[in-house]
Amino acid sequence: MCGRYTLTDPGEELMRQFHLPGLPPEYLPRYNIAPSQPVPVIAAVEGERRIGMMRWGLVPGWAKDASIGHRMINARAETVAEKPAFRTALRRRRCLIPADGFYEWQVRNGRKQPVRFVGATERVFAFAGLWESWRPPTSAESAGEPGDAQPTRLVTCTIITTEANDFVRPVHDRMPVILPREAYDLWLDPSVQDPEAILPLLTSAPELRVYDVSKLVNSPANDVPACVEPLAEEE
Repeated sequence: MCGRYTLTDPGEELMRQFHLPGLPPEYLPRYNIAPSQPVPVIAAVEGERRIGMMRWGLVPGWAKDASIGHRMINARAETVAEKPAFRTALRRRRCLIPADGFYEWQVRNGRKQPVRFVGATERVFAFAGLWESWRPPTSAESAGEPGDAQPTRLVTCTIITTEANDFVRPVHDRMPVILPREAYDLWLDPSVQDPEAILPLLTSAPELRVYDVSKLVNSPANDVPACVEPLAEEE
């Protein structure tokens, strides 16, 4: 799975690599991104790439309660085309979730040591993601009068995972799908709705490197540069 990641870039590399005209005003470098938090997401809107903030943890349009998003932070590549929560989004609402690293925990001598995976060559990359728009259901009794404020729309996303490659497997058997740059346009193209045309992109190909980090990352409350610094050997 992918349950914590980073995007520490101040924004210049992000805009350059993804050909973005700007960033959301809420954008900040992040060192310990956790589920249920707002995250920057790139999608195709009227033929152009747009970036906005979405809540991490997908809430399907048919959901009765937004709490289902806590269980939908990841979608498995092997079943994403069949699962009711994800199959429509796979066809119509694919996105890129920019990142520059992700965390896992390796058991050593009975203790969990957090590690950070980063690209061997790419400073910023993109997870394959899906997004959804959801509004709370309203009953006839609670619908109110015409002109009343409508329930707030919630825009959410999920990260697709696949089997770990050789770089991640010693630590965990799953990893986020990291798309190559040449796949971005196809992945974002809403006119491509045949799963057979896009499922081959969901592999675990990129070279990565890994290093130990501080146990600060164990708590989502810690979102500071020290989270991504290599752990000194004496620690």
